[in-house]
Parts: sequence; C-alpha cells; structure tokens
Amino acid sequence: MLQLLAYFFLYLYIMITLKDLAEKLNVSVSTVSKALHDNPEISADTIKRVKEVAKLYNYQPNKIAQSLKANQTKTFGVIIPSLLNRFFAKVLFGIEKEAREKGYNIITCMSNEKLDKEKECIQLLSNGSVDGFIIAVSEETQKTKDYSHFKATQLAKIPIVMFDRVIDEFNCDKVIIDDFEEAKKLTLKLLKQGKKNIAFISTINDLNVGNLRREGYENAMKENINLLFIDTNKDIQQQIKTFLVNNKHVDAIIAADNISGTIVISVANHLGYKIPKELSIIGFADEQISNLSVPKLSYLNQNAQQMGKRAIHLMINRLKDKTITKEFITEKIITTFAKQESF
Repeated sequence: MLQLLAYFFLYLYIMITLKDLAEKLNVSVSTVSKALHDNPEISADTIKRVKEVAKLYNYQPNKIAQSLKANQTKTFGVIIPSLLNRFFAKVLFGIEKEAREKGYNIITCMSNEKLDKEKECIQLLSNGSVDGFIIAVSEETQKTKDYSHFKATQLAKIPIVMFDRVIDEFNCDKVIIDDFEEAKKLTLKLLKQGKKNIAFISTINDLNVGNLRREGYENAMKENINLLFIDTNKDIQQQIKTFLVNNKHVDAIIAADNISGTIVISVANHLGYKIPKELSIIGFADEQISNLSVPKLSYLNQNAQQMGKRAIHLMINRLKDKTITKEFITEKIITTFAKQESF
C-alpha cells in the first residue's frame, strides 16, 4: 500500500500543470506561459524564477492540449515500401532529422510493397493522429493503379507529399529526381566514352522510376537497345550471367537500381571481364553500395537525405497554406555522379 501511495504522489509530482506553477509562484497562468516562452513583456527576473520552479517540479508542456489548441498534432505519417532498401532508409533519416529540427514528430509505417498494407497504414493514422502523409508509393499500388485511398485522404483535407515513387495522375506535392533525364545523361556519358553497345538492366520494371530510367536510356541510344528485366523471385546472378554470355558485344551497362549494379560487377569479374576497359558499369546507388564491389561501382547519387528534407519542407508549407488554394509543387532534387572504378 505504501508503495502504491508513493507512485501516486510521484505521478502527481510529474504531472504538474501551468496552473500549479502559477499558484506556487503567486502569479497568473498567463505570466507563467509567457515567461516559459521568453516573452519580452515579462521581466528577466520573472522569467528566470519561473523557469527555475518549472525545472524544480519537472514541468513538461501538455502536448495533447497544445495540439488541440493549434488544431495540429505536429506529427507526420511516413509510409515507405521497405526499410531494408537502403535508399528509403536514407530518405527516412532525412525526413526524421529535418522534422525534429522543425519541431515535428513522425510515425513510420511500411507497406511492404502491398496495396492493402498501404491502405491500412493510411486508415490507421487518418483518425487525427497526423497532420499529413509523406509517401513513397508501393509497387502493388502502381501495378493496380488503385489510388482510392489517396483520393479519400485528400477529400478529408489531409495533405499528401509523395517522394521518389510518385503517381503522375494524382495531384499532390512531390519530390523526385528527373529519372528520365538522369538515365539519358548517363547513357550519353557512356557513348561519349566510346561505348557503342550499352545495355540497361533493372529489377524495378513495374515502377514509374524504373520505366522513366529505361525511357531515358532508350531516348539516348535510339538504336542497339539491349534490355534485361530481372525477375527478383529467381536467381539474379544467373540471369545476369546468362545475359552477358548471350550478349558478348555489350560493352557497358546501366543498372537502374541499387542492387543489380554491384551484382553485375561480381558476375562480370567471374566471367573474366576487364572492368572498365571491356565493360563499363554505372548504377543508381550511393557510396556505401559502391564500396561493396571490387572494383567500386560508379554511380548516380540520388541524394536521398536531401529528398527527405525537402519532403518535410513541402509538407510544412502546405500546412501553412491549408486554407488557401495553391498549385501543387513537384520539386526535383539535384543528383551527383560519382566516377569510381567501373567507369
């Protein structure tokens, strides 16, 4: 019984309110609130005294009450296809870091590339838990073209910011790289190097980013187009090996994703290719992915962390203008090319 009483009084001690502080200091609640926010109307001595007492009694602002007053939760729902994908993990890091610096929190859900799971995540958080959603669309959603959950969310006046995997037919704020142009530039870079038989390989054939990168490659090549669409449910190494054995004329490869580029280097080494003399390879990846291969993979860095940061900015700006009709923004992130040992 004594232990229960001790916990009860500890609870009361921890849950001290602005009104409690005001009574202890013999000032108004308004004075306490202004002092805690360094309002210039309050003297420096009073601010110091209020903050000392607040610290003594472990005063913590009531975030729920603040949210109700501001009609905001200061929280965003982030839905990504997978946390195992290094690109999405880096975007998430950028989102969380920027959100925290701007005074917001995030709740992260994974769709696992499934439409139903994506819908479930949105339904779960659309009950007032978040102010908006930051989303990379799942593979199944893109395949089925079922956007009903996004439309319902917008009708409920909950803003959406899409990143990387976006839906062209759905109007909302978006953060992307110019996948078409970047793939085109990489292809032209290889052609300028003297490569004539450039192949394009991809594990993301059903995604908008994969299609745009393929289209950019085809636009630059115009002819001598070589495509390998990898089935990730089968042996990836064997599929690449078979492709290289059957296409010995190929002298360069663009890998559309951060998986296949390093695997191509491994398979090509096994087959005895001299890289990059006989076979140049470029992937959409980052430094750590590049370091997994010998020689190191040359890559296009999509600046994932910056993409996350800009998604937060778009969301905050959209919330500020929630009552104002304004055009949706598609922001393109600047990429960088890292010339490593495979180019």
